[in-house]
Amino acid sequence: MEHPDHPFTELFDQLGLASDPESIKRFIDSHAPIPAEIQLPDASCWNEGQAEFLREAIEEDADWAEVVDHLNTSLRKT
Repeated sequence: MEHPDHPFTELFDQLGLASDPESIKRFIDSHAPIPAEIQLPDASCWNEGQAEFLREAIEEDADWAEVVDHLNTSLRKT
């Protein structure tokens, strides 16, 4: 199955967050690092709908999975 590529900015749009580069950087800087023992959807920075979207993207290996993985990696860096 072929997955479409979603840009990082589109993921932030999908999550209902500001998606310009400066806002994305500010979000990551203010919420990273997420501790290794916490799954991305369980981080305190998400509301219920955002967490469910992230959980489904990961569990179903949806077309969003690759960009969600990028978000996960970005939020793990110190």
